[in-house]
Amino acid sequence: MRIRRSLIDLDDLTAEEIAQVFEQTAAFEETAPGRRLAGRTCVNLFFEESTRTFTSFNMAELRLGADVVNLAPRNLSFTSKGETLGDTAITLGAMGVSVLVVRHPEAGFPQRLALGFDGHVINAGDGVHAHPTQALLDIYTLIEEFGDLKGRAVAIVGDVLHSRVAHSAIRGLSRLGTTVVLVGPEGFLPSTYAGEGVRVERDFDGVLPNVDAVILLRIQRERFVAMPISDEEYVAGYRLDRRRLGLLRKEAIVMHPGPYNRGMELDDSVLDFAGWRYARQVHHGVAVRMAVLDLLVNARSL
Repeated sequence: MRIRRSLIDLDDLTAEEIAQVFEQTAAFEETAPGRRLAGRTCVNLFFEESTRTFTSFNMAELRLGADVVNLAPRNLSFTSKGETLGDTAITLGAMGVSVLVVRHPEAGFPQRLALGFDGHVINAGDGVHAHPTQALLDIYTLIEEFGDLKGRAVAIVGDVLHSRVAHSAIRGLSRLGTTVVLVGPEGFLPSTYAGEGVRVERDFDGVLPNVDAVILLRIQRERFVAMPISDEEYVAGYRLDRRRLGLLRKEAIVMHPGPYNRGMELDDSVLDFAGWRYARQVHHGVAVRMAVLDLLVNARSL
């Protein structure tokens, strides 16, 4: 029976463990971590293209001294030779692989892989389900800016329905006592998302003066059979531009998990805004992922 810990979503970490990840992130950004994963093998298995997540996991593993294998999906037996996913998990575990970092278009894929793998699985994004390490680095960016997030308000704007980043961020921010305000049209944001500590709003202009941060989301056109709203309607109602930036509080910040689309969810004025924190988010990605790897592999309590 598997006894190893995995990170499929933020529910897999206690509040104390999340705090530990953030403490270690700060330490790793200050001082080189050393070879904490020396002798361990990490396999990165990305079934979807990625720039930020793939590169930052590679850098994190190498900085921790791990042996790193980037395994292309076409080289997996279960995709072409009839081997089951469970067989693949057993094979990789028997080879001595310690960590699998997995990104897949199917929700639940990393969890199914973890059931047969005697090691640690880290979900690097599965379908529209979850993206826990992105949520962690986004929350860390907010904490860097504001300190304690209890009582703060964060707006998440756009295609929440298809955003695995948003789903994980909602879980994490709610646990920290943050009010989460979801903003978007019905086709991107069903009213059923409302719940304890989570509000659904349609009026973007009305929300802006009352939040500490705005997290913009990319419209994931590839997940729609037919778009529920025209580009012109979305831009008019939900694009962040110079006029809407003027509605924000002076100390408010704007974030985006990337990749962002100029002209759609934001215009060029946002990139010149003093509170634009996209680069800080990307900067924290390597250290946050080092901290997650260190927690899963080395923490005695796990």
